[in-house]
Amino acid sequence: MTVAVALLGSAALAGWLVPRWLARVDLRRRDPRMLIVAWLMSMAGVAFAAVAGVVLLLIPNHGNVGHFVAALHHCWDAVRHGSPPDVEALGGVMGSAVVVAMTARLTIIAVRGARKRANRRREHLSVLRLAGRKDNGSPATLWLAHDQPLAFSMAGRQGVIVATEGLHRHLPDESVAAVLAHERAHLRGRHHLLVAVTDALRAALPFVPLFHQAPTAMRELAELAADVAAVRLHGAAAVQAALTTCVSSQAPGVALAMARDAIDVRLARLRNAPQTASGLRRAMSCGLTGVVAAAGPLLTAATLLIVMGVATCPIAGS
Repeated sequence: MTVAVALLGSAALAGWLVPRWLARVDLRRRDPRMLIVAWLMSMAGVAFAAVAGVVLLLIPNHGNVGHFVAALHHCWDAVRHGSPPDVEALGGVMGSAVVVAMTARLTIIAVRGARKRANRRREHLSVLRLAGRKDNGSPATLWLAHDQPLAFSMAGRQGVIVATEGLHRHLPDESVAAVLAHERAHLRGRHHLLVAVTDALRAALPFVPLFHQAPTAMRELAELAADVAAVRLHGAAAVQAALTTCVSSQAPGVALAMARDAIDVRLARLRNAPQTASGLRRAMSCGLTGVVAAAGPLLTAATLLIVMGVATCPIAGS
């Protein structure tokens, strides 16, 4: 039972502390793609630790977990004078019921959300296709005869970028190209899917701070990551001009718009113009971040086991 309790405790602790740590990261300087990985893998690590803890409660004798854990169980049993097996079994059954209920809830929310987004996307596109001029690029772009500079992207089997002719009237060509590069980065990076996944997790587990705060953070990081891609191709000045000129009031909720989320942070990042690391270095940083974030709850559980072992084992010779 000790290992299971340590895993469940570490999952709860990580779910509460990790978003506080991530909120302190300076978004003006850090690579947003690395932070996207940190959020996603932290959520995966918390979920894995919680499920593993419940599974261990159901395994007879908790499996062969090694001599150290066996000794730790002996010390812990000596302190608490034993634990009735039916209590552990009841805890495992109750934990399993909670996991099954949460999994079913998450599945229902995700399916309903996906259907709702697909319906809204079809409704918007049916109107936009009638009013817009299609540019057969990859991805396809719909140009609307509207004076306000507006651009957004919508995901689907074939992602679509929607832009207005006002972009050409209010922005230089380089900034227009930066806007389109920004939206293409959203589609290429599957940012709409990441936002949808975190929205579903928040709806299913709103009481866990990590999942509750993830959608807002993911939207901000998705915009920052798309800005990074646009800056790499067209420069910070072009993206900054587009960001301060474009509007987003008429963009649908299912879309990711050029100038809707995290405007102040994005402008501050563009003014600081942090250097972009090489592709190999970015991949290594993201990989290391993912491993650390996913393993965080497990490392915390191991630390809790060591602390409990030190606290419960009698000092030699006493």
